[in-house]
Amino acid sequence: MTFNPSYIHLAAPPFPYFLECGRTVYLPGDQHPNRSCMGKFDLIIVEQGCLYLGEEHTEWAVGAGHTLLLPDRYHYSVRPCEAETIFTWVHFHTVGEWTESAGEPVYADREEHFRQFLTHPYTIRIPQFGPLPAPFARSGQAGQLLQLNQGRRSSAVWQQQRIFEEMLRTMDLARQDTAGSQADEIAELTEAYLRNHYAEEVTNTSLADALHFHYNYLARCMKRVYGLTPMEYLTDYRLEQAKLLLLKTEIPVGGIAERTGFESAAYFSRRFSRKVGISPLRFRKRYSR
Repeated sequence: MTFNPSYIHLAAPPFPYFLECGRTVYLPGDQHPNRSCMGKFDLIIVEQGCLYLGEEHTEWAVGAGHTLLLPDRYHYSVRPCEAETIFTWVHFHTVGEWTESAGEPVYADREEHFRQFLTHPYTIRIPQFGPLPAPFARSGQAGQLLQLNQGRRSSAVWQQQRIFEEMLRTMDLARQDTAGSQADEIAELTEAYLRNHYAEEVTNTSLADALHFHYNYLARCMKRVYGLTPMEYLTDYRLEQAKLLLLKTEIPVGGIAERTGFESAAYFSRRFSRKVGISPLRFRKRYSR
């Protein structure tokens, strides 16, 4: 068997949504069915024994205490179980873009994601195969999902989605390497500063001085997590705030430019038109009441 260190990257929001779950027991000689393009992801959590599964050119021996995430592709049984094997399976789907790569995150088409969902994506990173994270094992989340299957769907559907999202969050955070975790923390710190100070003059130097990190390092962290440099993120955030002011107030374009941190009304209008496709005034006339 070969170990595949690949990660499945899921762009969110919108977050993946829970479909169904179950618990299966295989006796010695039983094997997982071959499946192709089910239209959903299959998260397998082995409690006892070992499943032998393959996908394309990779094969796994998924033993007790391990998880395997199978995307919507062809997967197959490598060989039958050698001992009694018990596992929980969780099926889910995602509307956002997903992809697979080894190690480093691979980002979605951020401009298209922003146009479709009106926000830049966060990338949920789940190792395709690996040991069950300790926080996940202690939480009992898989058992909670199974138990809710026995109740009324009208109440279970909300709870199952909440538990499922917490399950993904636990796996995402627990599986990040140390460097990745630090990059996430620095990127989020940078994002928070930019959101709190967008109306002020922010330069590479002032940002570095405020956060006590070299600007190039801040830019690398932001690129890794958000796919944008700090200044690109700042411009996008300023434009979103400008949209709100155009729709909710009668403040002139020059005043909006000043309130959202742009150096001049002319520069604001150019950036707005380039991003949105129409001028600020046309945007206001078209979308405000």
